Amino acid sequence: MPTIRATTRGQMAEQHSTAFVSAPGEGRTVRPPVGESLTFKARDEQTGGALTAFESAPGPGEGPPLHRHPDQDEVIYVLAGRLRVRLEEAIHQAPAGSFVFIPRDVPHPWQNTGDDPARLLVLFAPAAAGMERFFERAAELGGDTRAADAFTKFAGDAGMEVLGPPLAQTHSAVDADRT
Repeated sequence: MPTIRATTRGQMAEQHSTAFVSAPGEGRTVRPPVGESLTFKARDEQTGGALTAFESAPGPGEGPPLHRHPDQDEVIYVLAGRLRVRLEEAIHQAPAGSFVFIPRDVPHPWQNTGDDPARLLVLFAPAAAGMERFFERAAELGGDTRAADAFTKFAGDAGMEVLGPPLAQTHSAVDADRT
């Protein structure tokens, strides 16, 4: 079993991982604050702290608020649909097949601009156990304010800093057509 050394907020931890395959339909599925489903494909404890990976299906118009992750880099690979992504002050179009790399500390929101749910593969490196718990805790919330409540209540514990409203509130669809 390989040993992986992962750093978390300046502390060195020794964790072990084992090679594995997460087949279609495998992995715990929860209802995230944005979208109908989120399926974990690789979790902190499975990868020895190397990465967290999940598939997500945000609905049309959905997306998280402006936020940043101080301890993880984030990758979004658009499997189906189309997003627009704000990276710092620039807005980018990200249709299916797009790869979005978001270094730690870079403020970003994204939004599904398609008419159907999008499909995203999202990776955090190193692993984001706090984000894993964020999605599980958010799944327990109900009601129309689920997304806002989740980000307000759980973002800090997840190692995420919310900086502002979602992209849909700060940049209209007209702005999307001009970028």
